[in-house]
Amino acid sequence: MTQNGKLATDLVQKLERDIVTGVLKPGDKLDERSLSERFGVSRTPVREALQTLASSGLVATMPRRGTIVASITVGELIEMFEVMAELEAMCARLAARRMPRVDIDNLIALSNECSALQEHADADAYYEANVNFHEAIYAGCRNSFLERQTKNVRNRLAPYRRLQLHRPGRVKRSNKEHADILNAISNGEADTAGTLMHQHVAVQGEALNDLLAIVPRGYLEPLAS
Repeated sequence: MTQNGKLATDLVQKLERDIVTGVLKPGDKLDERSLSERFGVSRTPVREALQTLASSGLVATMPRRGTIVASITVGELIEMFEVMAELEAMCARLAARRMPRVDIDNLIALSNECSALQEHADADAYYEANVNFHEAIYAGCRNSFLERQTKNVRNRLAPYRRLQLHRPGRVKRSNKEHADILNAISNGEADTAGTLMHQHVAVQGEALNDLLAIVPRGYLEPLAS
């Protein structure tokens, strides 16, 4: 791999993380010059990184707006949450069968971090700990292809999953659900872990309506006519 290729790969990871954690939000403009100055690299790796992010759907090039963090339609949002729930449920089922004790102990520690943060009612801080908890379960499934695919969909949904936690009482409910999922994984209860994870991630009915009500302008695009 060339030096520019290595820099581009590093930039992809950094920009993905910025999108996942809310530093960059749907509709935010990604200017090559600004990114080049921010990361101290030439425009070539920045351009390559943006092309990679575009191929994964995380960014889009819009007429007269340039490259922006991608938004999605309501229809896409619903479909992605359906897929996300199935993928994470599969990760949890496999993790319950395959995670060694040392990794379960790490998952317990990550759950404890979430528990500590929920008391402060800081949804954004809790979300970052929540990402670490879920990623530990992805890794625990011991299926690298499934782990990558799950992260790809998670990355696209990250801004919307983050917003979910701003619904009243959602942080505490999320943390309780984490505890139940952790207990099922710790006890090797694969089917239970999968069912609980599916319920944890799925958004439908009133929960979907509440999410749509708090999504900022620019996060969603109108359905194509």
